Amino acid sequence: MKKIGIDARLYSQTGVGVYLQNLIYWLQKIAPPNLVFNIYLMEKDFNKVNFNNKNFIKVKADYHWHGFQEQVNYLNKLQADQLDLMHFTYFSYPTFYKKNFIATIHDLTPLLFKTGRASSKNQVLYDLKHLFFKIVLSSQIKNSSTIITPTQVVKNQIVKKYGEKYRIKVHPIYEGVNRNLLSCSLKENEIPRLQNSSLEMTDIKDFFIYVGNFYPHKNLENLIKAFSQISSNYKLILLGPDDYFSKKIVRYIDILDCRKKIILFKNPTLSDLVFFYKNAKALIHPSLSEGFGLPLVEAIQFNLPIIASNIPVFKEILDGKYLAFNPESVQDIRRKIEYAIENNLKTDYVDLLKKYSFEKMAEQTLKVYLKNL
Repeated sequence: MKKIGIDARLYSQTGVGVYLQNLIYWLQKIAPPNLVFNIYLMEKDFNKVNFNNKNFIKVKADYHWHGFQEQVNYLNKLQADQLDLMHFTYFSYPTFYKKNFIATIHDLTPLLFKTGRASSKNQVLYDLKHLFFKIVLSSQIKNSSTIITPTQVVKNQIVKKYGEKYRIKVHPIYEGVNRNLLSCSLKENEIPRLQNSSLEMTDIKDFFIYVGNFYPHKNLENLIKAFSQISSNYKLILLGPDDYFSKKIVRYIDILDCRKKIILFKNPTLSDLVFFYKNAKALIHPSLSEGFGLPLVEAIQFNLPIIASNIPVFKEILDGKYLAFNPESVQDIRRKIEYAIENNLKTDYVDLLKKYSFEKMAEQTLKVYLKNL
């Protein structure tokens, strides 16, 4: 029996958490019986998560990422478990772990957009955090046996930043649509109630949506500014987590006095997301940098037109089948939204749907495991 570890400490987080939940779900169905998987979970997730495959074993690893305990206690735990292969699914990992491991690098956004605005910490702490990020990521790229990226664009960025010698060990593997979202889409979905708004969804006939978090590289300020200049009855509904960054977005909406046009919908459930994907005019995604873009693939699943940044990763994912704008130009964002309002946007996602599947991702990831054992 060979023993493989999977770092699932971010299991309940957005983004990486969706990746982990779907990877582990499908691996349980396809893994050969001669493999045992240690799934490392934080204490808050340990009792909530259960596996159907007896070869998938929960292991408590309550060591927060970016912390001292990760570098010491988590390291000791992994070394004691005598793994044949470890899969680190996030850039934060014990840098002195020298046994056989692979890494998933979801994006290089923190390297490409170094700005204190990207953190809730003060500038000194942010600079230290950024330095730590660079050291850890460089170590992970250098010492891993294989690197998995979600797109060819991220692979190209790694090679450009760290050198051609790493090209051979970087393998792009596309992700897919969250299976829980797909299951929810088969149910009847109630009309969501808007939070902190005098409006009800039944009062809103036409609307656009944004889905994601509110980090600065998501470029929400430019989108809000552009939408505030549009003279129509359309609304913009921003769906994302209730956190430090969402509070900044609320303040910016207030500064522009456009609360009646732009509505923040915090912590949407899967049922909420299904409703909005099914009923919106289009998804708008103004990001300056991404590694993949799960909301785009979800929009494809629901045949929802997409208006998004003309950045390389979106061109790769969408194969040019979207209305593109320059994310740094408020005027261009406004013009493209106005075009969408005035025209019936067409979608042709049949071929794209075949490309994106977490089941296929798990199959390809298993091949990477077997090759590295």
